[in-house]
Amino acid sequence: MISTIAAIASGGALGAVMRYGANEAVTKSFGTEFPFGILSVNILGSFVMGLLISYFAHIWTPPPEVRSFLVTGMLGAFTTFSTFSLQFVLLVERGQPVAAVIYLLASVFCAIAALMLGMYIVRGLV
Repeated sequence: MISTIAAIASGGALGAVMRYGANEAVTKSFGTEFPFGILSVNILGSFVMGLLISYFAHIWTPPPEVRSFLVTGMLGAFTTFSTFSLQFVLLVERGQPVAAVIYLLASVFCAIAALMLGMYIVRGLV
């Protein structure tokens, strides 16, 4: 248990630094008019999640700590969008397309609404 938590924590630290670096590099190249940096991170993170999950399912079963380091820690901190993408695809692959669409819409719209609500609450306090 402790080794899994340590793997997640160290992977998370690495992933967060990687997200910062990737976002900065893309933003320097393309500017700040559109969030290309985080869009790139989300797309890259989802792509790497697909590679890893398929690799782990078909080629190599890593120890739990390795999987936790890479998937939960590193990719989880690099972008939570990769995990969101995985859950959507798993629902589709399980033959639950309606649940997948509900999950997709609820995740995007509810997360944005929750962010706006949080901003509204704090703005009401100041």
